[in-house]
Amino acid sequence: MSYRNKTYVAFAGEDINYYWMMTAWRKNTHIDFDFFNAHDLAQARDSSLPETIRRSLRYRLANTKQVVMLGSAKAKSKASQPSSFLFYEIEVIARLNLPVVVANLDGDRSIDKNFIPQRFLDSNYYTMSVSFQPKIIQFALDGYVPAFATGQNVGPHYYEPGIYAKVGL
Repeated sequence: MSYRNKTYVAFAGEDINYYWMMTAWRKNTHIDFDFFNAHDLAQARDSSLPETIRRSLRYRLANTKQVVMLGSAKAKSKASQPSSFLFYEIEVIARLNLPVVVANLDGDRSIDKNFIPQRFLDSNYYTMSVSFQPKIIQFALDGYVPAFATGQNVGPHYYEPGIYAKVGL
């Protein structure tokens, strides 16, 4: 049994710059943002065979306790295409019942169903939508993720403006 302490960041390839921004936040001593990155496990080269890449993704997700989904229209579109690796990731995330924080790349602080993968919407999967800002993403990882484990909530959720004010946004 693996030790599930990692954070998996799911995103469309076109949104990779936002992923790199999150890794920069981790390295910046002036930003209170940190996570154990599941992408540091089982690296697969772009030239790897699709099944090798899927095996690597399964391994990473098996070691994951939470997911940050970089929410964009492109990510939602790719998450609905069975040939896409993001589609595969979303299926495994749902099968493993992992908590998902949807970080809206357009800065929206509410639920944007144009950014949440249809798989999650169709199954009324409990997700938390936040803006793409380190303070609120960290708040969600620290607060929403434990609440997810109770199994008492369903469907997409978001934080009211008072929560953003509480974290200084």
